[in-house]
Amino acid sequence: MKVDILLGLQWGDEGKGKVVDVLTPRYDVVARFQGGPNAGHTLEFEGQKYVLRSIPSGIFQGDKVNIIGNGVVLDPALFKAEAEALEASGHNLKERLHISKKAHLILPTHRILDAAYEAAKGDAKVGTTGKGIGPTYTDKISRNGVRVGDILHDFDKKYAAAKARHEQILKSLNYEYDLTELEKAWFEGIEYLKQFRFVDSEHEINSLLSEGKSVLCEGAQGTMLDIDFGSYPFVTSSNTVCAGACTGLGIAPNKIGEVYGIFKAYCTRVGAGPFPTELFDKTGDQICTLGHEFGSVTGRKRRCGWIDLVALKYAIMVDGVTKLIMMKSDVLDSFETIKACVAYKVNGEEIDYFPFDIEGVEPVYVELPGWQTDMTKMQSEDEFPEEFNAYLSFLEEQLGVPVKIVSVGPDREQTIERYTEE
Repeated sequence: MKVDILLGLQWGDEGKGKVVDVLTPRYDVVARFQGGPNAGHTLEFEGQKYVLRSIPSGIFQGDKVNIIGNGVVLDPALFKAEAEALEASGHNLKERLHISKKAHLILPTHRILDAAYEAAKGDAKVGTTGKGIGPTYTDKISRNGVRVGDILHDFDKKYAAAKARHEQILKSLNYEYDLTELEKAWFEGIEYLKQFRFVDSEHEINSLLSEGKSVLCEGAQGTMLDIDFGSYPFVTSSNTVCAGACTGLGIAPNKIGEVYGIFKAYCTRVGAGPFPTELFDKTGDQICTLGHEFGSVTGRKRRCGWIDLVALKYAIMVDGVTKLIMMKSDVLDSFETIKACVAYKVNGEEIDYFPFDIEGVEPVYVELPGWQTDMTKMQSEDEFPEEFNAYLSFLEEQLGVPVKIVSVGPDREQTIERYTEE
């Protein structure tokens, strides 16, 4: 068996949680391979709304195995709050959720360091979520991290050493802080974590594959936030691309099957960083309002703009996407004209590839007629208006990959599979 991978192709917030939830019935296992509680995956069904930060989005579907992989960074306090909220809703996590021993722990001092580093940058700040993600990955790479498996082995000594090292850094930054409440909640989270099954996830996933089990790998954030291939330095601290599933779960590249790439019918971005198609007018505000574009974790208003096909083609290339999934099509239902960026102008020269630096590039647009039809009640592609089908055909021609699934609303039922020829 091979694993299938599902990831975002833009700057995050594409709607990955909903799609994982929709696809999960086809799989035996859902495994999260990178990121941390800075990534909020929102799911809506049966009149309820859920936001998952660290727990895989397959947790709602029956008795599926859900794995938090070694590439994830985990905050015990936030995990406890998230898990308890799900359990209160009637979802049994302890029997379904396995956690990699090699996943790194976000310490209370990591969150303080995150705030201190951002404050020190002033106007050059990245716009992090303040959840301690960057400092945790920094410790991982510098071989100073504390891992989930350490909870079972000389934990107090390892925690104290990491805390002391962080406090020295904070002292050098002259940053004032109070750890009391953060630390109290964190240690309560550690005790809560002990109720779950800690696993060598690389062994578990490969054993499941050998047994013929089907696995869906879930990514967080989006390709354009990848630490290597995104709009650096305004990126996250992990590899959000397809290859991140290999290192974040311990699977070989030859075990990869389908790669599902998710994108919105337009673009959004949270925090600082270049955004070529960003709109600063009433159209941008309209997209924001209609799309409810506010962060599921931070509540921050998302920057909105037209779809960027230059960046999208780049993401498809880097990820090896085999099937596309378009989200939030319904948000554009009322627009008379839809724009799509097909090239950039750099110093007066037109280019159709994603360059080293996209700061200040000028988007080159084509215009397409809008469909001006309410699509939220549609249940099959046979109901799609002619103009919407034309938009899909245009995208497929530009991107070279079929759009297999179209979302026309937030609920899991508002998802339409297309039977396009491969």
